[in-house]
Amino acid sequence: MINRKSRDEIKRMRHAGHIVALVHQKMKEVVEPGISTKELDNIAMKVIKENKAIPTFLGYNGFPASICTSINEKVVHGIPSETEILKDGDIIAIDVGATYGGMVGDSAWSYAVGNISDDKKMLMKATEEALMAGISKMRAGNVLDDISGAVEDVANSYNLGIVRQYGGHGVGHSMHEDPFLFNYRVGDKTLIKSGMVIAIEPMLNLGGDEVFVEDDNWGVVTKDRKPSAHFEHTVLATDGEPILMTTLWE
Repeated sequence: MINRKSRDEIKRMRHAGHIVALVHQKMKEVVEPGISTKELDNIAMKVIKENKAIPTFLGYNGFPASICTSINEKVVHGIPSETEILKDGDIIAIDVGATYGGMVGDSAWSYAVGNISDDKKMLMKATEEALMAGISKMRAGNVLDDISGAVEDVANSYNLGIVRQYGGHGVGHSMHEDPFLFNYRVGDKTLIKSGMVIAIEPMLNLGGDEVFVEDDNWGVVTKDRKPSAHFEHTVLATDGEPILMTTLWE
């Protein structure tokens, strides 16, 4: 069942999303060669707690950190580590969740570390473009496959792989609610209604589609070890334009 959010729930989610955006604002400042992913996690935790929110990821199914840090060929769910140091030429996807007033905001962004290759620049540009294409279809009266198809079309236009085992999802009182949202067409005709909130999150690869889970049972890596990018916003459907819930307040 897909729950439509009340005005009060939306207000609290917007606050949670603002805190997530504050974390990403800080990540943009501090991501650079030489910093460890554990340092990034500590900084994110500080921002979340200073804003009287709870790090949604910490303890989720045993996850040991407040953010996911996924470098290069790691797609999602990377665990921050003191020994994992960013290097010039890396790209890193940072996924952040914050819970405020019992409601969740969830957003991921990919960042360049120093000077990156043209291929990685294209990958990041295309994945962000795919996110925005998907968001544009998050309108009452459309169906979920409209979002999925918009993401798929951008991926295909750049000849990029699409991660097929993972995708977007409903967000609200918990981080993962119905529905699951594929990043390619599956024929899902579930109607989008005003008040639905979904995290739209394309994960695109410079190589093929296939991925595997690492021995820590968290990190997801491309099978061909080629780079992957990940962009995500929590989005509210209305009768008009979709509303991004994980941006800074004006």
